[in-house]
Amino acid sequence: MRDGSYTYRLFHRSDFSAFWALFTDNLINLMVLAGICQFVFQMPAEIVFGRIVPGAAFAILAGIAVYVWLAKRAATQHGRDVTALPYGISTPVMFVYLFGVIGPIYWSTNDPVLAWQVGIGAGFMGGIVAAMGAIVGPWLKRVTPRAGMLGTLCGIALVFIGTVPLAIVFENPFVGFASMIIILWGLVGRFRLPWNVPAGLLALIVGTVVAFAMGEAKISAEGVGFYPPLPYVGDLIAGIQHLFANPELFLVLVPVQIYNFIETMNNVESAEAAGDHYPVATCQITDGVGTMIGAVFGSPFPTTAYIGHPAYKRMGAHAGYIIGVGAVIPLAAVFGLLAFLNNLIPVAAAAPVLVFVALSLVTNTAHSVKPDHMAAVTIAMMPHVSAFLMVKWGSLMGALGASGVEGLPQLGDPALTAALLQQGAHFEGHLALSQGAILTGLIWGAIVASVIDGRFRNAGGFALAAAAMSSVGIIHGASLHWPELGGVSAGYLIAATFLYVYPLFHRDDTPQPALDEVTTPAE
Repeated sequence: MRDGSYTYRLFHRSDFSAFWALFTDNLINLMVLAGICQFVFQMPAEIVFGRIVPGAAFAILAGIAVYVWLAKRAATQHGRDVTALPYGISTPVMFVYLFGVIGPIYWSTNDPVLAWQVGIGAGFMGGIVAAMGAIVGPWLKRVTPRAGMLGTLCGIALVFIGTVPLAIVFENPFVGFASMIIILWGLVGRFRLPWNVPAGLLALIVGTVVAFAMGEAKISAEGVGFYPPLPYVGDLIAGIQHLFANPELFLVLVPVQIYNFIETMNNVESAEAAGDHYPVATCQITDGVGTMIGAVFGSPFPTTAYIGHPAYKRMGAHAGYIIGVGAVIPLAAVFGLLAFLNNLIPVAAAAPVLVFVALSLVTNTAHSVKPDHMAAVTIAMMPHVSAFLMVKWGSLMGALGASGVEGLPQLGDPALTAALLQQGAHFEGHLALSQGAILTGLIWGAIVASVIDGRFRNAGGFALAAAAMSSVGIIHGASLHWPELGGVSAGYLIAATFLYVYPLFHRDDTPQPALDEVTTPAE
């Protein structure tokens, strides 16, 4: 109910603590992409810190401006405080662009400039695909059970946002544990720290001080300068032309951008589960346009509404925390301070913030879905475990090759696959689950939740959609292809047929008790 005396305050005391958490999240992404572009793809610092980073920061600023407006509008409409959606570079999509678009161009041409041009071309075209998600986004949100949408986000949070940073903490325990215990105390336990210092800020300070004492951090002015965001229209056109001359790159681009607008839809649902309502179509358009703006100004990497709104909601943030990020990140990018921070702050000091975001998302999901639907949440998480295994198996093979081991077979080699199976490593199954994991998780979560509720037609519709997508390679396939009936797509058709036909002959809609609810008769 509206209150005529209500006035939404953009800034609240809690925004300060939330700012450090979101700033750290964005900072880690920028540090990672800058390091990979500079040292793996051999891009000169002028491109990395002079074009990519300022372009990404400008895209973040543009998107944050919209999300602040949306938060203010939502607060006015509902007459209560709301937390603005966090915004930044999509972490999973960032890695796909790095190693699925930019990397192959660099490795095939050894031309880092061309790799960057193709990257921004792919980013611009991908932004168009992401914005088009607004056409189907509201409908998808209506028919998809919350457990499916949030469950697949929990999978990402568990393995990529939580487990990987936690491993970094254990790789550098002196720095990581010093930061981690402060995050657990102040953000997870929500106990006050001395002088109300934000836990995220104190964790960074303590971790950095420990790293300095160990000689693992340094103060360096290398890379500091003035890098204003400029449009690179000529380079963008050259990248788009290369894309159309090599259309196989669209086989990577289109599925990952479908993933991106699904991720936005899921994050909006996550915010709604926490009590804040935002229009999904507007958010998807914002993310697509923000990505296109970033591409024009030199950044290949898609931006999106971030995972983690429930964490910032729990901290009591309003909109000030994203306003702070929208001010500090562009300033740091324009003056080259991200290079300075990259040398100063060890990753192990910042990693515990991401662990907190993962914990908050999984915990909030458990509270926002009905207990029966936790089975749907759980199955929606499982494909991401397979995706994680595939990434790490690939990294293992790459490390063996880099260490000088000769005659290594490629992952997928029949003899290697058979040997892995003998050792209990089901490569083919994990490969199929990993391809399009976000969509696979959403679909299986939706099927299970619909079956639990007795909505068999809805479950059958998702099974049919999965059959169609798997037949062309959107899920369970390495690339897009003409429709073909394979084992997985046929399996989905069988499941869909059962879900549609069986209820017509079996009218008993009373669900049977679960196994743990069946009582054993007394002897």
